[in-house]
Amino acid sequence: MKQGPLDLSQHFLEEGVVDLSSSEKQSALEELCAITSKHAHVRDAKAFCKAIFEREKLVSTGIGLGVAIPHVKIPSVTDYVITVGRSEAGIDFDAIDGQPVRLVFMIAASEKQTAEFVRVLASIVKLVKQNDVRSRLLEASMPNEFCSILREASR
Repeated sequence: MKQGPLDLSQHFLEEGVVDLSSSEKQSALEELCAITSKHAHVRDAKAFCKAIFEREKLVSTGIGLGVAIPHVKIPSVTDYVITVGRSEAGIDFDAIDGQPVRLVFMIAASEKQTAEFVRVLASIVKLVKQNDVRSRLLEASMPNEFCSILREASR
């Protein structure tokens, strides 16, 4: 049986949606790692942050369209945590289209969530490929309106 996109609204919490103060990739990742690793599902903040940076060294998670999705599955995460950072000016993220990144979706997952992990990534990509959704996310007041748009668009 073919499964459709996930309803991502359950994974986005208002405290995990921020306007980034960072203007460079490294510091933007550090900023989001700090927020993500405060969540109870992330049992080892150092391991999580190290894994995010190691993953980013392999290949940029800048998928184009002004979006990056840094993500890892590791043993010290017990369930999904998704945080989002927004940059008004844009960040050079070495994205595949060469454009600056304005939305960064950081995903922490358990290594046991392999099947659903692909669905979560696909659902986020599907969401941000919609020009109107991306525009609304960039214009939204933070964080409650931003989360409302995510919830509405992911249903």
